[in-house]
This record gives sequence, C-alpha cells and structure tokens, in this order.
Amino acid sequence: MKTVRFITVMVLLSLLVLPVFANGQTEKTEAKVEEKVMTHDELVEAAKAEGTLTVYTYSSRTTKIGDAFTALYGIPVEVTQLKDTEMIEKVSKEAAANLDAADVVFCQDGSRVIPELVYTGYVTRFVPENVEGHIVDAEFEDPLVFEAMPKVFIYNNEDGGDQKLTNIWQLTEPEWSGALQFKDPFSEAVNMNFFTMITREDWAEKIAEAYKSYYGKDIQLTTKNAGYEWIKAIYNNGCVLGKSDTTIGENVGAKGQHRDIAGLFTLNKMRNAKSKDLALAPAYGMEPFSGFMYPAYVFVASNAKAPNAAKLFIEFAFTEEGWKPFNLLGDYSPVDYLSDNAEDDLTIVDWKNQLVWEDPAWCAENRAEVEEFISSIV
Repeated sequence: MKTVRFITVMVLLSLLVLPVFANGQTEKTEAKVEEKVMTHDELVEAAKAEGTLTVYTYSSRTTKIGDAFTALYGIPVEVTQLKDTEMIEKVSKEAAANLDAADVVFCQDGSRVIPELVYTGYVTRFVPENVEGHIVDAEFEDPLVFEAMPKVFIYNNEDGGDQKLTNIWQLTEPEWSGALQFKDPFSEAVNMNFFTMITREDWAEKIAEAYKSYYGKDIQLTTKNAGYEWIKAIYNNGCVLGKSDTTIGENVGAKGQHRDIAGLFTLNKMRNAKSKDLALAPAYGMEPFSGFMYPAYVFVASNAKAPNAAKLFIEFAFTEEGWKPFNLLGDYSPVDYLSDNAEDDLTIVDWKNQLVWEDPAWCAENRAEVEEFISSIV
C-alpha cells in the first residue's frame, strides 16, 4: 500500500514539474514566470540603464526613428539595414548562438519570418500599451505589423482616358503581350508570396469568377486551379521581369509610348511621378484584386541585451513622432490614431479590401510548390 501511495505522489509531482503539451513536448517551468508589468516611467528608467540599443531593419528610414528616439530619451541607437535573406539568416545565427546582437528587429517576408524566427523563438512579439485596442484589423495583430505596403497594378495614363485595367484577365490578352512588368519573384520574396497566395483556394475561386465575368464562360483548367492558371497565362503572354520597382515605374510611366503598358510595383513609386514627369495611375477596384499588400513586422529579439529599451523603441515607433519618417504615400500604419498620409484618399483598410493580403503561414507551407511551378513555365 505504501508503494502505491509513493508512486502516486511521484506521478503527481512529475505532472507539476513537467507540464505536457498536446504534441508531447514538455514546457520549461520558467516559461510560467510572468514579468512584472512596468509603467511607462519605469520602462524609461530601465531602458536608460541598459545602454546602446541595436536595431535591425529593412528600411533606411528607421534611422530617423532612432535619431528622434535618442533626442527624446538620450539612449544611443545603432541601426543596421539588411536585405530580407540577410536579415533572417543573421538573426537566426545570432539568436541560436545567444550573441549580443539585435534588440529590435523590423523584417519582411512572412513565409520565412514565421517558421525561421517566430516558431524557433528567436524573436518575441511585443504589443506596446499605446497600440493595444487600436489595431484596425485582426490580421495585423499577431505577429504585430509595423506597416503595410501595397504593390498595385499601375498603368500609363498619358492619354488621360478612363481606367484601362478593370479585370486581371485583360493582362493575358494579346494587346497586353509584353506589356506587364514586375520584379522577378525569385529575386523578391514578397512577390513570390503574392503568387503563392493567389493559389490558395479562396483566391483561386475569385480568379475563376473574374474569368467568367470577363469572358462570359467558365474557365477550363490545365493546372491545379485558377490561381495557377492566371500565373501561367501572364507568363505565356510575355510578362517582363525587372530588378527594381523604381526602374519598372519609370519604364511604365515614360511618356510617348503610345501603347498600353502596366506594372505591378510598390505604390510608393507614385511619390515621384510628378517630379520625374511620369504618366502613372493606379488601377483601383480591379476584379478580383488590384495587386497585393505585404506586411513589415516588428519584434524584440530573444537575445536582446537591452530588452526594455527595445520595448520602449517599439512603443515610440507607434507614436506620431516615431511614425513620421513612414507617413508617406505607399506606407500605411495598422493603428487607428496614426493618420494615413494626405497624398492618398484610401486608408489601409480600403487598400486591404481590394488587394491580396499576405498570409505568412500559408506562404510558408506552400511557396515551394509555387516556386517549382513557375520554374517549370519560365
């Protein structure tokens, strides 16, 4: 009887010490320890005690956030700009080796960020108090989106007529042969994520409906679904693959071409249309989408040597002063108190409703298949 009681006690103790997840993995007991919630003033004091803050980013404009942050709090900020692949590899290696490196990470390409940085625990989601309750769409919350950027079908409107593009299937027609330009998806991850997204069944169904709307008949598939079919059709119609959205915008907007031409590139290239004398107009409300919109995320690095300063920096980035360097045409904040730029009548929600939004989990799971498919038709 004593033996039975002893075994029972030991089993109960083991359950207390090693909680078990559904997947059979055990949870470290220290993960249960909750951090003390600091007031803003306490966070500032803790941040100042940590010294220099290191930020990795995809945008040079983050340096301006750093300068304003230093001016306000007196905390030095070192900003390093990295390309998507460099970013993910650098953060992964440094976190795995527990090196003192990044404290804050601004990054793109959800198809790799999620499995390689989030699922591994190399970065941590932090939502500042000033952001809670102010995010305008649930899809911007987890992971936390710092900004969203549209890539839109933009066409040459030198003739000043009505909008030329109303349906994505127009771009597969002979009159648009060789007239659609976009960055090679094998050189820019967000473009490949877009192609991956439109093969998801819900988008494929919308593309099939757009086909019927344009041609008056059901689509006849030669591929897995209508998303793959449209990708195949635009490649077969001689799409032009570029290396730079800036160059593509200039190619599309150049005057004197006397033909229909369009590109799928970042809306922010419209900022310089007037100064460069380009004839450019976005195609709004196309069936079933006018392009895509991709997120840039912000995290605290798991090996941050200045975790409190990192949290304070993220909080600051979501203020009017912090957002100022990004308050331009083509950059949209996910929070309701940061006004969208005056150059565009559309809000982030308006754009999201007519663009393909990047689902990082779907892209992570399915991008390889789409890459293989595009390789087979190029």
